[in-house]
Amino acid sequence: MQDFLNPAMPFIAVALAVAAGLTASWLVRRVVLQLNRKQEALRETSRVARLPLRFALCLIAVRIALVLTTDNAEWRRNVDHALLIGLIGSVAWLAIAVLLIIETMVLTRYRVDVADNRRARRLRTQVILARRIGVALVAIVALGAIMLTFPAIQALGAGLLASAGVISIVAGLAAQTSLVNVFAGIQLAFTDAIRVDDVVVVQKEWGRIEEITLTYVVVHIWDDRRLILPSTYFTTTPFENWTRRQSEVMGTVEFDLDWRAPVEAMRAELKKVLASTELWDQRVGILQITDATAGFVRVRILVSAGDSASLFDLRCLIREELVLFLQQEYPTALPHVRLESMPSAPASTQPAARRPGKVAAADETAARLPSDPHDSQLFTGSIEAVQRSRAFTGPGEDVFEDRDKSIAAQN
Repeated sequence: MQDFLNPAMPFIAVALAVAAGLTASWLVRRVVLQLNRKQEALRETSRVARLPLRFALCLIAVRIALVLTTDNAEWRRNVDHALLIGLIGSVAWLAIAVLLIIETMVLTRYRVDVADNRRARRLRTQVILARRIGVALVAIVALGAIMLTFPAIQALGAGLLASAGVISIVAGLAAQTSLVNVFAGIQLAFTDAIRVDDVVVVQKEWGRIEEITLTYVVVHIWDDRRLILPSTYFTTTPFENWTRRQSEVMGTVEFDLDWRAPVEAMRAELKKVLASTELWDQRVGILQITDATAGFVRVRILVSAGDSASLFDLRCLIREELVLFLQQEYPTALPHVRLESMPSAPASTQPAARRPGKVAAADETAARLPSDPHDSQLFTGSIEAVQRSRAFTGPGEDVFEDRDKSIAAQN
């Protein structure tokens, strides 16, 4: 019986260790939930840490059981090395899960679906980026710890440390752009330049900040497109942030109307429209004529709203209601194009009859003169051109009549 129990003792110890690890993980989870029973979000997110906690506690128990029930043989050292690697990975997994739980609890406490959520959005941005930095650090430390468990890598440690300076310089030069984006992402997180859910205008596009990472920022455009920009864009390029200090914004609605526009009636109608909607935050609501040129008067309405989305809907509502009001009540106020016909000139102002002879010919030629000297042609358009034409077409009839008269006189 003793011979049977000795070989089987490690297996029994491992089984008992696994059972003890599972029981311990269940107790730890129950205690944490009981202490935070008012936190509903913790109950949901704690499932993320349940599996890595079981692995970590079971691996610790198994290692202890093997040390107590087996000799320091070669197979046990190999198994212990594998268990150590698994334990490091499980602890890193558990640490990442804990970071996720902390992030969820913080984000649940500070809600962003309220009117004044500037502080909550700022904290949300910083917590998300801090969690991502923490996950990256945990992964790097876990990977380094696993590598150091191998004796060959430990022997290379001194050489690696000696060349760390050269390697860091080469890596810095090779990853200069990436490192700049990383530092820009950290700067955005802790300088409060932009936050998650901020309303911004970038690249002439209106949208909200959807995600901020260490290297890029995702902007959710109003038409459901995503604009992905490097983090350095927001640290080097000017952009509009409509919710930097507060979410309240103002906007305008403009009309080009006829000079007969009923300004007072439009003011009264504007007050009715604003009083009948919840989109208006009751801060600003005025109507003014800002221009009166080119046959029209420009009526500008300035209103305010609690956020940019409400402002857009409010502007559309005011535009629709006032256009309908003018169409039904004051159609003469709509833009008109006026045409005026000039009366015909009296007979006394008509040009005189053309005079005979050379004067009439000169007047006729002058009447054909172009307004622009460059429009004159080679043989038409000016007196010189007519004379040039005669030189190329030969003598006229008057020359032949004078010649006939001269011959007849000689005979």
